[in-house]
Amino acid sequence: MDSTPTPSSSSPFDLVSSALGRYGPRGGAAAGARPADAEGDREAHRRAPDDPAADRQDQILGVVGLDGDLHVTHSNLDAPVFTGLEAPTGSAFADLLPPGDVPTVTRRLRMVLETGEAHVARIQRLHRDDGSELVVSMSILPAAAPQEGLTVSLIAMARRLHLYAAETAIGTSLDIGETAQSLAESLLAWGDVAAVDLDFAVWTGEGVTEQAPGRIRLRRAALVPDRAWPEGYVTPGDDLPSDASRLLAQAVRRDDAPQAIVVPDRETVERLLGSPRVIRALVPSDRSTSVACIPLVLDGPPPVVLGVAEVWRRADRPFRDSELFDLQELVARTAHHVDLARQHQREHTQVLTLQRRLLPRSGGDTLEIASVYQPATPDSAGVGGDWVNSFPLPDGRTALVVGDVVGHGLGAAAAMGQLSMEARALLSAGLAPDEVLEHLDETVTLLDDAESGLAAGYSALGSTCCVALYDPVSHHLTLSSAGHLPPVLVLPDGHAGLLAVRPHPGLGAEFALREPFDVHTFDAPPGSLLALYTDGLVEDRNLSIDVGISRLADAVSSVHPWDALHQAARHVVSELAPGRQRDDVTLLLARLIGYRKEDTATWRLPARDDAPARARAHASALLRRWHTTGRALDDVPLLVSELVTNAVRFAAGPITVRLIRTGHGLLCEVGDTGNGRPRLSRGGLLDDGGRGLHVLHRLTTRWGVRWTDTGKVVWADVAR
Repeated sequence: MDSTPTPSSSSPFDLVSSALGRYGPRGGAAAGARPADAEGDREAHRRAPDDPAADRQDQILGVVGLDGDLHVTHSNLDAPVFTGLEAPTGSAFADLLPPGDVPTVTRRLRMVLETGEAHVARIQRLHRDDGSELVVSMSILPAAAPQEGLTVSLIAMARRLHLYAAETAIGTSLDIGETAQSLAESLLAWGDVAAVDLDFAVWTGEGVTEQAPGRIRLRRAALVPDRAWPEGYVTPGDDLPSDASRLLAQAVRRDDAPQAIVVPDRETVERLLGSPRVIRALVPSDRSTSVACIPLVLDGPPPVVLGVAEVWRRADRPFRDSELFDLQELVARTAHHVDLARQHQREHTQVLTLQRRLLPRSGGDTLEIASVYQPATPDSAGVGGDWVNSFPLPDGRTALVVGDVVGHGLGAAAAMGQLSMEARALLSAGLAPDEVLEHLDETVTLLDDAESGLAAGYSALGSTCCVALYDPVSHHLTLSSAGHLPPVLVLPDGHAGLLAVRPHPGLGAEFALREPFDVHTFDAPPGSLLALYTDGLVEDRNLSIDVGISRLADAVSSVHPWDALHQAARHVVSELAPGRQRDDVTLLLARLIGYRKEDTATWRLPARDDAPARARAHASALLRRWHTTGRALDDVPLLVSELVTNAVRFAAGPITVRLIRTGHGLLCEVGDTGNGRPRLSRGGLLDDGGRGLHVLHRLTTRWGVRWTDTGKVVWADVAR
């Protein structure tokens, strides 16, 4: 007994299926030998393509009956719109489908057979015997009792319905390539091949300006159907030959007014294009020799042409006036979507450029770094305010900073850029991490308030930031955090843990919520691995944030000391965020190397009159052990002596002297308990003091001051 379910007699699909069964009688046109009257009717339709009455009465419904093996039992495809679709009795329905669609459609057909539930109104392309395709709305229904199998209705899209559906589909993406592709797919309903060629400035997101037609540059943005094209034919991403660009520009800008044109046959096409090379680039095949070129025009005084849409089809199917009107209407309705996508392309490029410029370029002698930035979506609306930066400080330390501005888009990226640059300037000036966050907190309150920021899609208020300083001599990490997730530190023995940071509100919090920013110091032995990140990497709507951070710690701890750090960073991101994420993903990995013990020396001296001589003697002896030669052998002891002299005269407490042998020279540091800032001034020849800083200025490549909890450190860089 056949167990295939059939719809209930009261089902509306049963009535539809019965009506379609009567519409497509057995043995009709499907047998391959169509009745003479059907052929005559078809010829009559072709003879009077411009008859308005015939156009209104165009038949758009076709029916194919299938058995349980999905073979044709009967069909009615006599309507002129189905010309070229052959469905003889006994043939497989899959023969009507493009090869790429066969698995999906076959699965749908069998699902209707098994469940008895209709599958209605899906857009589908059908394969004509000449290689072209027809767009239809396809519904799959169980055959009405007592028949078995399936009834497939094919409705050639009504022009008004197609225009509405196409405009709706084209406006769903802000990506300019996807927008052009949607337009080309919609245009395919009028021909065999559809292409969209855009002005290069539109493709790259720049504004289109008035220019001579001969200088226009077009790039192919979309082409359908997807098939193997002959060598020399222009496909998406390729620039059209300059001759073709000039001809198309002239064609759509006759009399300084953008307008559509139709080239009716191959002879006229070849005469217009002229060069065999241009013909190979633009004409899709020997069969598709009639073309309609419709300009994409942005209304304005004067109108601006964004590009050209081309619809190709066989010369024996000339474009009727009504079809050309529909093509122009569709392109006119959707040109503003192309321009909107261009604007977002430009903003997206600007935001990504800003993001990329803020990413760390390289490490240094004391650490190796690698970073990954992955936006949430390909359009600018999904590019947010995540930022990470790493840069060497003049005093030999390295700053590692990560932050996140609330929201997405160009406004968030601009706020992010301002905070990042300000943090860099403050750190380079010698401020401690907590002092940097205090200044950023004030900046955020000045950038915007909650209402104006959120109205623009972002807000600097509530931004998070973590500032870490790595000292390669003491192998310490000093950091402060404003509401940011804690960094992960993997020690050389492989143990991974979170750096315990006291929770703190984000930047720009209410005055009543503000608290002093804490400073935390951690040991980071050579070979340690530090991970700074934003919440997009560890957030999962199905898991708690703690689980996400734990997964990150496990992933980072699996990085081997010999692994290439850039590959390791990409692997960590792909493991934690393999699919499309809701937020930007940012990760910075830093492999901490530091200086060797034999490359540094530190002395603590009392603030007495003999301190400069003792410091000079220690420095000279150390330079001889380091086999230092050249001017540095004399300049460094003199420099140390001058700095210690200033510390004895103007400060109090013990004096700390530190020499560091770097890859490019020598770094001298003298620390004291004073809080005054040394300033280079213009002194006279007979002045009693002030010459020490002039000596410092002339003997060094650069020098500066940084502040500590107990005073200050004056540092100086000397070339070897």
